[in-house]
Amino acid sequence: MGLSWQQGPLAPGAVGRFLVPDPLPERMLFAEPLRRRMRVRFADAWIADSEGVVLLHEPGRYPVAYFPLADIAPGALQATEHTTRHRDLGPTAWYTVGAGTHSKPRAAWQHTELPDHAQELKGRVAFAWRAMDAFYEEDDRIVGHAADGHHRIDIRRTSRHLVVRSGERVVADTTRPLVLYESGFAPRWYVPRADVDESALTGAEGRTFCPYKGLASYYDIAGARRAAWSYEDAWTEVRRISGMVSFEPDEIEVHLDGVRQRLEPGQTVVPHGVDRNLDLDETAAARQP
Repeated sequence: MGLSWQQGPLAPGAVGRFLVPDPLPERMLFAEPLRRRMRVRFADAWIADSEGVVLLHEPGRYPVAYFPLADIAPGALQATEHTTRHRDLGPTAWYTVGAGTHSKPRAAWQHTELPDHAQELKGRVAFAWRAMDAFYEEDDRIVGHAADGHHRIDIRRTSRHLVVRSGERVVADTTRPLVLYESGFAPRWYVPRADVDESALTGAEGRTFCPYKGLASYYDIAGARRAAWSYEDAWTEVRRISGMVSFEPDEIEVHLDGVRQRLEPGQTVVPHGVDRNLDLDETAAARQP
């Protein structure tokens, strides 16, 4: 989650509310200085390098980084005739991004007639995440989308009793799960492999990618498809859950201290937009030394 997607405070499905007397506008955009050095790599060249990036949070979207024009390499942007209109920010001009003999059409954009209340984005350009080779904060590559400073993950030990059942079969039984609290999501419970009947798990095709945890593999359990998952090599920041198994409570019975768990609304991640859908092989290689 961040400010504007999943169940964040500016998202359409916000789990909380602002304690104000009058209704807020249906859509609220939020721009803030990133306060981190961010760089863009394209065709083996650094085409943007800035400590003045502004992050735009837009309802229903991941955050997007906007770079000052002065921090973009000369000649990297080639104007095109293609224009669109942003519902909140007005006319938008699109650029071809080029470096050396390589170019990518419609790979960057700029809002050209910003309303007075959105001047933080004046003279700034955003790059389509998928069209670039890579984005970096300092020397570390950032994958998936611009990192959201409001997104947080905490992992805690607990002695609560977690039981997972598939019909009459006990798939997992533990009093030592880890609970992962992630902004905008209900708690997720991770079970040590030693407390899981692994013969009940059948590997499922397909993996998904989380910009904060890494690559997830999935398992079918009896007739329940993708009822469990595991980050077999979780990223350093969440290394404690590596190899552990979590279970989807809308696909299989998950009981915590005798109370059956239910999937909360708004928990499904739906990729959309020009800054999504990184190739999974690329994400796997992104954190390699």
